[in-house]
Amino acid sequence: MADSIEEAVTRALEEAPERNFRETVDLAINLRDLDLNDPNNRVDESIVLPRGTGQETRIVVFAEGETALRAEDVADQVMDGDDLEELGDDTDAAKDLADETDFFVAQANMMQDIGRYLGTVLGPRGKMPTPLQPDDDVVETVNRMKNTVQVRSRDRRTFHTRVGAEDMTAEDISDNIDVIIRRLEANLEKGPQNIDGIYVKTTMGPSQEVPI
Repeated sequence: MADSIEEAVTRALEEAPERNFRETVDLAINLRDLDLNDPNNRVDESIVLPRGTGQETRIVVFAEGETALRAEDVADQVMDGDDLEELGDDTDAAKDLADETDFFVAQANMMQDIGRYLGTVLGPRGKMPTPLQPDDDVVETVNRMKNTVQVRSRDRRTFHTRVGAEDMTAEDISDNIDVIIRRLEANLEKGPQNIDGIYVKTTMGPSQEVPI
């Protein structure tokens, strides 16, 4: 299957019109035979791409003490309990932060306050933080999340996720796609039978069907 995925990616890259910006490469997934009104049937997966996303991934860490100091080396922003309380009083600032951030990470003992202050903002956006347990290495966690994409269908049969950038090789992008397809097939109720079709395209380019 990997060769046929790579062929589809190659066509998508070759047929993409020249643009004056660096395009992302996106995957569109169509589902079938699933009642997506039932949250149990929805796709909601954090998937680490083996070849990276090809894009900057913005990560904010809620932490204090030594964890906060270590996080400053790898995270885009580190916020403590006081910052969290201020955000709770400023809904517009909280929404802006949520919209411009890909992933949040938080010390486990701060999760209750995050739910209280930011739950109504982060929850509906599917951006509640990944809890950092005492034994977890914040640097390792953040670096892993930089290569992570969120694959989420909500109640839609067709949904999209980023799988790379136009200047990555077709082989690397197809490796990323292969990981996503395998995860979907493993977790969907009827596996491959629940996938109606998969397409790959650059931001502005035509889509190519990915064999499954």
